[in-house]
Amino acid sequence: MHADRTGPPRGRQKEADRNDERVLRAAREVFAELGWNAPVSEIARRAGVGMGSLYRRYPAKEDLAQALRVDGMNRLTSLARTAMTDHPDPWTALTAFLRAALSSPDTSSLLALIGGRLPATAEIDTADNRLQQALDDLVNAAHRNGALCQDFTSADIPLLLNHLNARLPTTTERATELHLRYLDLILTGLRTPPTTGDRPTSPPDWTELRNLWNAPATR
Repeated sequence: MHADRTGPPRGRQKEADRNDERVLRAAREVFAELGWNAPVSEIARRAGVGMGSLYRRYPAKEDLAQALRVDGMNRLTSLARTAMTDHPDPWTALTAFLRAALSSPDTSSLLALIGGRLPATAEIDTADNRLQQALDDLVNAAHRNGALCQDFTSADIPLLLNHLNARLPTTTERATELHLRYLDLILTGLRTPPTTGDRPTSPPDWTELRNLWNAPATR
């Protein structure tokens, strides 16, 4: 996703934006299919851009991965805000967001990439904080409404999506159906508090989540 500009993009900037969208879409597909060692040339081929153009925008593979992280966080933030706007009922908003996140081709293939251990940057931190605030609002509203068990946190959401988004050896349509099936089963449990005392493990917080996402700082 791109920074806000005054007015719509024009001319060369509009074409650059289209190329960037194609590159990010191709990178999501290639990394999801072939893993981190996938050749950058395959990304350029699928995006329909020259290697020179790709390298001018993303000089290293890590730069492309960082752009995917920011884009993925921004997309999830947008889905969360849209769900809250479209659905006044907090439980409906939460379930609508989760279903949209699992169903969207622009988010489902990049959830694992968000979790790549790359260094944090100012842009990553900004996107991360916006995502946390959106998911906090989503979860807190469901807590206040009494619809969601109290020990489920906003930091649970990215990890839950990652678990639910396992790659399956079937068609994209059938994989999405199965992901949503297991989401529905999990949602049943999230509406009901534990009946045998506390859960055996404590929920994650955003500090733990960021430690999973970001590589340790080097001196």
